[in-house]
Order: sequence, then structure tokens, then C-alpha cells
Amino acid sequence: MTFWMVRGGRFGQDEQTALDEGLAVIGFHEVPDLGPADTREKVEVLVREADPEANDGRVRNFTGQLHAFRNRMEKGDLVVLPLKSRPQVALGRVAGPYHYLGDASRGNHRRKVEWLRPDVPRTYFGQDLLYSLGAFMTVCRIRRNNAEERVTAILAGHKDPGLTVSMTEAPDETSVGEDESEATSARDIEQLARDQILSELEVRFKGHEMARLVEAVLRAQGCETRLSPPGPDGGVDVLAGRGPLGLDAPRICCQVKSSQSPADVTVLRALQGTMSTFKADQGLLVSWGGFTSATLIEARQHHFSVRLWDASDLLEAVVANYDRLPEELRSDLPLKRIWALVLEE
Repeated sequence: MTFWMVRGGRFGQDEQTALDEGLAVIGFHEVPDLGPADTREKVEVLVREADPEANDGRVRNFTGQLHAFRNRMEKGDLVVLPLKSRPQVALGRVAGPYHYLGDASRGNHRRKVEWLRPDVPRTYFGQDLLYSLGAFMTVCRIRRNNAEERVTAILAGHKDPGLTVSMTEAPDETSVGEDESEATSARDIEQLARDQILSELEVRFKGHEMARLVEAVLRAQGCETRLSPPGPDGGVDVLAGRGPLGLDAPRICCQVKSSQSPADVTVLRALQGTMSTFKADQGLLVSWGGFTSATLIEARQHHFSVRLWDASDLLEAVVANYDRLPEELRSDLPLKRIWALVLEE
């Protein structure tokens, strides 16, 4: 069994198509139908014809990825799709051969995939596997540190059983010479840093502590707040409002779920009931494990009254308000801004 990473576009533009239609979809729009290219050599000919000005390194890189997608991926292989739209990944298995769509406005190169778990939180994966998933390549084989066995365990509903290693200790992917789909490539440093911070947030702000963090963010944004004590909270973790007493609009009910499981629609509906009880104008539902697809769809119908924050949204709010957070919280989560060179995918 082989484990492949297949991205859904540089900006995640093909992710929803992939999940909705049971596909792995890649770009490479300039390269025509790979159907006749049943060898690496034939794939290389098409790549060179598509871009005669490309240097040898670019040709090798594109050829390796497209050859892997067309010829090396087999039915039953594991596939991971890191999602850019939310801090989750989709896990599935290859279910069919390569096919070409022939529509210039959409991802043309496709494989059928059965998405078995489309919403696994990134925090289920050890830092070493997240390091591999940070490669900029569109198609890449992941095999370091018993990746296949560990992902199989995650598919079964468990967290990554492997040992987490730090980002600086993680070795590079092993190059196998002629196959660029497995070669070392640049990593998304920003995503790797976010994964490390998310991992630290998960450790330091479990349970009621996560509600305390959310309250601090709301205070930093100018709200007066009331945090419910630990234990049964009556459906609300934080009450917030504007004005010196917190009585002015918008009045906000906030519910915080620190579980790694995605929140379903019953949690959203419970928050709406709580909003009615407290006569709140707005609701904020924070779910560390993200949200099911049904929850995201239903939440769109309440766009002007309810907001959903997953782990990534909470991190964005923390970073945006970091300098205004209480000193004790900043001590629990010490962060520093750095400059880094932007690397193209």
C-alpha cells in the first residue's frame, strides 16, 4: 500500500470539487491528456511539448508528479488532501484509473477517490507527518516514519500513533533518483509554524482553558465579557457585549468546544436556542475540531447572526490580537514575529 499526497490547487480552488465528486484533481493545465502516456518517457515528451522553454529541473519535477498521478497511483492506495479552506485534511483511497476532463476552466487531470474521512483535524497528525504534508509539490509520495501504517490508524478513528518529532529534527523525504514525485522539495514554512502553534494551543488550552482564551480575544477586541465557571455552562461559555457594562449591541453568546471531533448541526442549533434565551444579537461557535459539512451548510443560512471559528480561525484571532492579550496568556503562549522568504508552489 502506498500513501500519496495530492493537493487541490494552489489556493484550494479544486478542493470542494474533489470532495463533492469523489476525485483527486490536479492542475497542470498546459499539459494535455495523459491517457496515452503510460510510461515516464511519454509523460516527459508531453511536458516538454507543453512548455518548450522550461528548464530541465522544471521538466523533471512536472514529469515526476504527472507520471506518479497517471501511472504509479494504484487502486486501493491511500490519498491525503490537505485542505486550505480549513485546518483539516481529507483521507481516502484511490478508486479508479486516470481520466482527463477536457475543460479548460476546471482541473483536467483526475483520479476517482473514495473519501473515507473528509474532515480529519490536522492535530490528529504528528509533527513529522505534518512536515511531509508541508511540501509544496502537488503530487508527492509520503513514506517516511511508517506513514502508511499511521494513516491507516487515523482512518480507523484514532490519533496518529507515531512519535511526534520537532520540525527541525524531521529528515527530508528520500529521493529515489529518477522519480521527482518523491524528491526533497521546499516546505510551506508558514503552515509548518501554524501547525506547531496549533499543537501548543491544544496542549495548553484544553477544556475550560480554551473558553478563557476565547474570552481574552473578545476582550482584546473591545468587548466586556463574562466567563462561565468550569462545569455545566447552560449552553454558553462566554457572554460579551459593548459599552462600559457590556449591555450594548452587539450582544454575543459564545459556545466553545475543545473536542477534536467536528461539531455537528445539533451544536449549532443549541447555540441558536441559547441566543434566544439570552436575547443575544449574535452567536459565536468555536469548535477546535472544526465542523461537519452539514453544519457549514446550515451556518450559511445564518450568516448575519452566527459565526463559526475552527482551530485556524481561533489562531488567526489570537495572532491578530496577541499584543492586547493579558500578560499571563502571552506567557502561556510565547510567540514572536519573523520574516521569511515567500517560496512559490
